[in-house]
Amino acid sequence: MSKRTLNDLVDIMAKLRGNPGCPWDKSQNHETLKPFLVEEAYEVIDAINRKNTKDLIEELGDLLLQIVFHSRLGEERGDFDIGDVIEGVCEKMVRRHPHIFGEITVEGTDEVLKNWEDIKREEKDMKTQTQSMMNLPETLPALMKAFKVQEKAARVGFDWDNVNGALDKVYEELDELKEVYNTGISDKIREEMGDLIFACVNVARFLEVEPELALKDAVKKFIRRFNYVEDAATKSDTDLQEMSLHEMDILWEQSKNKEKKL
Repeated sequence: MSKRTLNDLVDIMAKLRGNPGCPWDKSQNHETLKPFLVEEAYEVIDAINRKNTKDLIEELGDLLLQIVFHSRLGEERGDFDIGDVIEGVCEKMVRRHPHIFGEITVEGTDEVLKNWEDIKREEKDMKTQTQSMMNLPETLPALMKAFKVQEKAARVGFDWDNVNGALDKVYEELDELKEVYNTGISDKIREEMGDLIFACVNVARFLEVEPELALKDAVKKFIRRFNYVEDAATKSDTDLQEMSLHEMDILWEQSKNKEKKL
């Protein structure tokens, strides 16, 4: 039995949007589909993190469905169709890889990324790195956007020589936050907190860590360890709200030690 193709998925979406069609699918538009597009992208990442091939196949399919859905909406309006989407990305990939499809020679990933950025700026008629930074989508998660802004600055030499400079900046920003947090000036506190987080993102960049994913992992770890504390309190017939911070911290350390032994 032969596998279905992209054309089959396009046909399925056309039927869902046609008559009689599916009431839910027919009621959607680009705006209403935005949350689903974001959700499916994160579910793909989650499947990758869990190293679950079966789930990854499913989630990539769900993400592809969103692309086909948006393309169908574009086709119904006479704006574009899935063919235009595929043609556009194929042209872009060829154009931005002159070392593969042209006669340019590169040495390593750094030159590939520099060429990509230069070609992208030329395509969008961006004369400066500042324009390139400002062109980043407003909807990007803040940590991801900070990472990309720092990358762009680094490409023109505005960067520390090594991670030590970035680490020192974290301590500097932390000291500045300490200076203002007792003032009660909320705007200033927010500003210094932002500077501290921005500096931490810079450290992540030097260590080749995606800050968005690192923070997600940290949140999961916190929930896992808090669950241990809560379960331990329940098993000892103790109300968590009546425990002291010191008592909870002892259980927290137990959770950490237990994880280290796994």
